[in-house]
Amino acid sequence: MEYILGIDIGGTNTVIGAVAADGSVLHGLRAEPTQAEAGPDQVIDRILQHSRQVLSTLREGAPEATILGVGIGSPGPLDTTTGTVLVTPNLGWVDMPLRQRIADGLQLTATLDNDANCAILGEWWQGAAQGTQYAVGLTLGTGIGGGIILNGQLLHGASDCAGEVGHITIDAQGRRCACGNDGCVEAYASGPAIARRAREALASGAISSLRELVESDPGAISAQAVYQAATEGDQLAVEVVRDTAKYLGAAVANLINIFNPEIVVLCGGVTQAGDGLLQPLRREVAQRAFKPAVAACRIVPGTLGHAAGVYGAAASFQQLAPERVSHPIPSIGREYDA
Repeated sequence: MEYILGIDIGGTNTVIGAVAADGSVLHGLRAEPTQAEAGPDQVIDRILQHSRQVLSTLREGAPEATILGVGIGSPGPLDTTTGTVLVTPNLGWVDMPLRQRIADGLQLTATLDNDANCAILGEWWQGAAQGTQYAVGLTLGTGIGGGIILNGQLLHGASDCAGEVGHITIDAQGRRCACGNDGCVEAYASGPAIARRAREALASGAISSLRELVESDPGAISAQAVYQAATEGDQLAVEVVRDTAKYLGAAVANLINIFNPEIVVLCGGVTQAGDGLLQPLRREVAQRAFKPAVAACRIVPGTLGHAAGVYGAAASFQQLAPERVSHPIPSIGREYDA
């Protein structure tokens, strides 16, 4: 069976696995801290080390397996033609020739795509959006990313910037976003933004069980803590989650009006809020988007979890790779020696 190595690089964790070319098997999935603070060379060395270990596991578990190459998902912006990460603040990379570094280190053909694009492509290939032709996805975590599938193809745009849905403006005079713009949905509905809004409400005197966290450790206020408090009925947390649904609903309504998708898939940590987020979000979308477009579209959570980017990186390889040549998996102690 032919496999593709999928590498999903994030600011916090990097997830790696070997995906069968038909998507039927995921082998050796592992998540490791990215440790961006160590610098780009150390990060890439760790990625290569863990990739070799996944390939070694694949070789031992499936001796007849062959490898086509490696698909890489990375934060951007990036240039998929040259395989360069132009800039990624969370990792501190500028003009990083990532595709070549990985290809040289593993002696395999490699492709590079945006990490959020890969997550949505993975959900389209093997997850919640499987079987659709028109799909939009959002990755909700430290930031907000996205991907757009039109006629079964991932939309990259003229300069590989398509799908930056986190930077849809929802308030022209609103909060400053890390990108430098004002009023981006990411400034309101990302994980850190949710925690920030909760802390601001507490600072203004709101009554909440979250106050105990602030008094013991202000840094303990996180989006996850807000979701947990909301499920326990804390009024402040419930309001923060509902407001988050309104902000996301405005952005999703814009996307539905523009692309008329069959499905919108929400991936990442923010979706841990469950129906407390999804139900008000759907109501907000129904109020804002055109009714025929809303009627044709399902809004659902992703089903692949942290493997979505690995599946998507493998699927992206199949779309972007200039050639598909199957190779035996070398012994780690020989060709893959560090």
